[in-house]
Amino acid sequence: MKTSSGGAGGGRPSSSSAPTYSWAPTTSVSASGKRIHREMVELNNDPPPHCSAGPKGDNLYHWIATIIGPPGTAYQGGIFFLDIIFPSDYPFNPPQVVFKTRIYHCNVGTDGHVSLGMLKDGWSPALTITKVLTAIRSLLTNPDPYNAVVPGIAHLYLENKAKHDLVAGEWTARFAK
Repeated sequence: MKTSSGGAGGGRPSSSSAPTYSWAPTTSVSASGKRIHREMVELNNDPPPHCSAGPKGDNLYHWIATIIGPPGTAYQGGIFFLDIIFPSDYPFNPPQVVFKTRIYHCNVGTDGHVSLGMLKDGWSPALTITKVLTAIRSLLTNPDPYNAVVPGIAHLYLENKAKHDLVAGEWTARFAK
């Protein structure tokens, strides 16, 4: 009886048959993982004022951040928690930043997504999470009603800042303390 070895099996699979993944494993030593790790070390050594951030558990690509409401604002004394999700191609694309604490702010959507130029078209690989946190905290002091994601809040801010600040302060007391 004759046997035939044929062309299938037994050899190494070609590189084109290797699976591709759109997510980055947490144990990756990729360039993005190294960059995120370096930013984590820098942020821990020299955190921006009234901000902190770090990985959620052992996932380097998912962080939890905390921002303390700036004094003299309607957000004063509030403790705001945010999720930061890094894309697998960070820093070439921006992280996604979402407020987990409810906040009354014209630049934060009802789903918590932050509308900030640097997190969209204004992103540059030279930016860091420290700069992002600083910019978000600055938004708490100086909202941008002309680039609002919640037009009603922006309108109130422009037409009656005292009432806006009263409502924002009530939300801060209710959800962020």
